Amino acid sequence: MTQFGVSIEKAKNLRWKMLQMKIFEKDIKETFIRSSGPGGQNVNKVSTCVVLLHYPTKIQVRSQQERSQGFNRYRARCLLMATIERKRRNAKQKEIHEREKKKRQNRKRPKALKEKILELKKQISQKKKVRQRIKPHRLDEFI
Repeated sequence: MTQFGVSIEKAKNLRWKMLQMKIFEKDIKETFIRSSGPGGQNVNKVSTCVVLLHYPTKIQVRSQQERSQGFNRYRARCLLMATIERKRRNAKQKEIHEREKKKRQNRKRPKALKEKILELKKQISQKKKVRQRIKPHRLDEFI
């Protein structure tokens, strides 16, 4: 990995963070395209925009904030790591949320709550009985 136009210390830190997160250079496809926006002749002639595609996660990021390609490569890798980290954190949070939801659904209800639910059910059944249609009586029953 080159120094990306940044200090050696920043490049080492980037390499170390990528290694900790298990993001390898062989899993990244790097392409360069022309940037848009301000920058004058440099933007029009040199492909300074960096597009990274991380194959395992299918995440694509692009960086065109700087005028130099090297620094955009550095920024794109930082952005890729942040995006992957966010995605992993969200997946972990979702898993925890689902687990907690299952726990809440499966726990036993308190006795008072059970009694309250039963009382409500009785009230509803009484309402339904009152609303039932009255059956006409046959005359021969009264004779």
